Amino acid sequence: MSLHLGSWPEPQPICTSTPAPRMNKRKLPHTDDDLDDEALDQPRKLPAIGTNASSHPQPASRNKHRPSLTKPDPPRLTMPRRTTRATSAPPKPSFVAGRSTGRVASGSMRTMNTFRDLQNQVTSLESAQTANTLRIAQHMDAERAKVAEIQADHCALARELASSREAELDKRRQLVDSSEELEKLRLRHGKEILEFEMQLQKRANEIRQLSDDLRGAKEDLNREIASVASLKSMVSDQSAAQIALNAQMSALQAEKNALQSQLDTVSSTASQQNLDHESALRRIVFLEQEAREAEMVRRKLHNMVQELKGNIRVFCRVRPVLPHELASLLTSGTRSSNGSPNPEDYAKTLVADIAFPDKGDHKEIVLTSSSSSAMGQERKEVYTFSFDRVFEPESTQSNVFEEISLLAQSCVDGYNVCIFAYGQTGSGKSFTMEGGSTEVTVGMIPRAVNEVFKAADALKSKGWEYSMEGQFLEIYNETINDLLGKGEFDKKKHEIKHEKTATSASTRVTDVNVMPLRTPREVSALLRLANSRRTVAATLMNERSSRSHSVFTLRIFGRNEHTGERCEGSLNLVDLAGSERLNSSGAAGNKERLKETQNINRSLSALGDVIAALGEKGEKGEKHIPYRNSKLTYLLQHSLSGHSKTLMILNLSPLAQHLHESLTSLRFATKVNNTTVGPAKKQVRGAS
Repeated sequence: MSLHLGSWPEPQPICTSTPAPRMNKRKLPHTDDDLDDEALDQPRKLPAIGTNASSHPQPASRNKHRPSLTKPDPPRLTMPRRTTRATSAPPKPSFVAGRSTGRVASGSMRTMNTFRDLQNQVTSLESAQTANTLRIAQHMDAERAKVAEIQADHCALARELASSREAELDKRRQLVDSSEELEKLRLRHGKEILEFEMQLQKRANEIRQLSDDLRGAKEDLNREIASVASLKSMVSDQSAAQIALNAQMSALQAEKNALQSQLDTVSSTASQQNLDHESALRRIVFLEQEAREAEMVRRKLHNMVQELKGNIRVFCRVRPVLPHELASLLTSGTRSSNGSPNPEDYAKTLVADIAFPDKGDHKEIVLTSSSSSAMGQERKEVYTFSFDRVFEPESTQSNVFEEISLLAQSCVDGYNVCIFAYGQTGSGKSFTMEGGSTEVTVGMIPRAVNEVFKAADALKSKGWEYSMEGQFLEIYNETINDLLGKGEFDKKKHEIKHEKTATSASTRVTDVNVMPLRTPREVSALLRLANSRRTVAATLMNERSSRSHSVFTLRIFGRNEHTGERCEGSLNLVDLAGSERLNSSGAAGNKERLKETQNINRSLSALGDVIAALGEKGEKGEKHIPYRNSKLTYLLQHSLSGHSKTLMILNLSPLAQHLHESLTSLRFATKVNNTTVGPAKKQVRGAS
C-alpha cells in the first residue's frame, strides 16, 4: 500500500526577525492515482447474503410458506476515522441473495468463513495502515521540528549577516573618516613642519643677529670700561664743583620763590583780563546786533523818506572783469603794440579807474578819465556820482536783493512796484535781473517772485488769501510780442490799455497770454520759456546782446476773509535793451542791426525825455509828459507817474574802452534819481 504525503513548503532563503510560523498538523491530500492503488491493494468485499438483501422481491405465493435459509447479516465493520485523508475502496455493491440463497444452500458456511477471513484481513490491514499513518505523522512532526529549527538557525544567521554588514559599513565609514582625518593631519603636519622650518630659519637669523649684537656689545663694553675710568676721574673733579653749585642753587631757589610770587600776581591779572575780554566780546556781539537792527531801521526809514519824496530810487552796480575779456584784450593789445609791454601794467590800463570812496554807506562812485590835450599834455578828469546804493564788483546777487527785498512786501500790500535794469550792452543787466543756474547766481526776478510768495504765505494767518498771474512781453522795434504765445510770434496787434480810478491804476495789454501762477517753480519755467523766445543778436559790445526790452509782470490779487478788504498789486521787472552808440555796437553795416539799434536808442531817448519832463513838472507845475512817444514809456506810464514804487538798477562795465558809455549812463541815472514822481499809492478795491 502506497501513501502520498503531498508537497510541503520549502524554507525561505532569507529570514526576517519575525518568529517562524507554527506548523500545525494537517491532512495530507491524496491524488486519484493514490486512490486507484489503494483500491487494488484492498480485498474485494462480497455482498451480504440474506433474503432482504435481494433487489428482486419474490412473489408472495412462493415465499409465504418457505422459511428463510440465510443467516442474519453479520455486523458491519466500522473503520476508525483517520486524521489524514485516505483513499477509500470503491463502494461495494450490495448483492441481493434472494435468488442465490435458494440455489446455493450448501455453500453458505463456506462463504461465511471466507467472509470472516476477509474481514479479519481487512481489519489487520486497517490496523497496519493506522500504525503506518501514526508512524508517518510522528516522522512528519519530527521533520517539521527540524525544518522550524533550520529556519530559526537561518533567521539567526541572516540577522548576524545583516549586523555584520552594518558593522562592515560602519568600519568603512570609520575608515573613510580616518583617511580624511589622516590627510588633514598630514597637511597640518606639513604646515607645522614648514612653520617650524621658518621659525628655525628665523631663530638662526636671530642667533646671527644676537651674535653680531653681542660682538658689538663687547666692543661697547670695552669702550664703556674706558669711559668709566675717565668718568671716575671726572667725578672727583665734579664733586668739588658740586659744592660750589649747591651754593649757587640756594641762591637760585630764593630767586625762584620771588619769581613765583610775581607769576601768581601776573596770573591773577591775566584772569581778570580774560574776564574783561569775554565781557567785551559779549558787548561787541550785542552792539553788532544793535547795529544790524539799526541798519534795518535805517533802511526802512530811508525807504519811507524816498517814498514820501516820491523820487525814483537808483542803484548802481559795477560788474567784475571777466577772465575771457581780460585775455582777449591782452591778446589784441599785444598784437597792436610795437613793443612788448608788461602784461600786468598793460592789464591795469585796460580796466577803468573806478573808485568807491564811501565805505560806510556805499553811496558814491568816482570815475577818473585820462586824456591828452592838443599840446600833448595829459589831462585827468574826475567824475563823482551819488546814488541810493552803489555795489562794488565784489557784491553778490544776494547783496543786491537785500536792498530791494522790501519792495516785494510792498507788492503784496497792494502797491505797484517797478524794477528796471538800465545800462550799456555787456554791463550785466540780464545777469542782474535773470541770473545764472545756481542758487548763488539767481537773479532779481526769481528772488523777487520767491519773496512775494513767502510774504503771501506769511499773511495767510491773518486771513489773507492771494492769487497770482503773470505775463511776459517783449518790445522789439516798437512792436509788442507775447513771449508766452504758441509757436512763432502772432500777427495780432497788441494794444496798451490804462485803467485809472480814484484808488487804483493798472495797465493791461490786449490779446496776450496771462498764466496763473501757484508756485515759484512755475515762474521759473515761465522765465525759461520766455528767454528761449527773446530776440538776441551778436554785436561788437557783446556776443549775445539783448535787442529788445523785456517786461515781466506779476499781478497779485488779495482778499481778507475777516474784513472783506481787497487789494491788487503788480510787480514789473524790466530788462532794457543795451544802450550804445552806432559806432560802438558795429551795427552800421547791417540794416537789421541798424534798425534795431535805432529803435532801442529812440525808446531810451524817449525814456530820458519822460524823466526830464517829470523833473520840470516838479519844478514848474503842470507839464505835458510824452509817454506816447515810445511803447516802452507808454507801457511804464503808471510806474513813472507816481502810482508805483520805482527802482532803477544802473549796470556799468569796468573796462576802460566802455568808459564813455559808462559816463553817459551815470549822467542819465543821476537825472533819474533827481526826478520826483510823487509818493506811491496803495491799490485798494474796498470791502465787498
